[in-house]
Amino acid sequence: MADQKDFNNVKAVVFDTFGTITDWRGSVTRMGEALAKKKGIEGVDWEAFARAWRAGYRPGLHRVISGQRAWTPLDVIHRERLDEILVEFGIAGHFTEDEKADLNMFWHRLSPWPDSIPGLLRLKTKFLIAPLSNGSLMLLANMAKHAGLPWDFIYSSDMHMAYKRDPEVYRNAVRLLGVKPEEVMMGAAHNDDLEAARKEGLRTAYINRPTEYGVDQVKDFEATSDYDVIVDSVEDLAIALGC
Repeated sequence: MADQKDFNNVKAVVFDTFGTITDWRGSVTRMGEALAKKKGIEGVDWEAFARAWRAGYRPGLHRVISGQRAWTPLDVIHRERLDEILVEFGIAGHFTEDEKADLNMFWHRLSPWPDSIPGLLRLKTKFLIAPLSNGSLMLLANMAKHAGLPWDFIYSSDMHMAYKRDPEVYRNAVRLLGVKPEEVMMGAAHNDDLEAARKEGLRTAYINRPTEYGVDQVKDFEATSDYDVIVDSVEDLAIALGC
């Protein structure tokens, strides 16, 4: 871990949100189980459902990032994958179109990891803090309202009209702040996100979330590079940055 005196010029800390700040797998699982109980749906492994839903995330983004598809909001990508897995899990007939639309809002209602809010509140005393996320503005605003995330502002994919790991996302975040790249730190549980941020000159903080995907996790069990900070929680990051 780098010495905290090296961070005197950092003015803002921005975060990946899905998996780093919020527990999407546990949240979607719990909401699915509650909905199934309400509707009398039995025999569904809702954790597997959550993982299957998330499995469509990166391929959906890739089609936009690669230029195979025009700009498409994340809520649309989530809904397209939802329609697929409702059929795969044999429960599509249990939901009306309005109920499917509400089910898609699960991603707006994710709960944070236990250390996220305490750590963010500490960081907020010294730095500007914000998500730098592939979520839409309304998704991230709703998530913050639901979970009590104390952001100073929000960087959303629809502000950049691009998804990470497109370099423009990181460049635009720096540009909008009016600072130098090295004055912004990216916090994430995903090595490729941090590598992309570092290529654009941002400082980097790896926050370990080895259970993000559960049984489907095949990477991001540990930092794979010498990032500026390597920690196990957002609270540990706050300590490392002198908060």
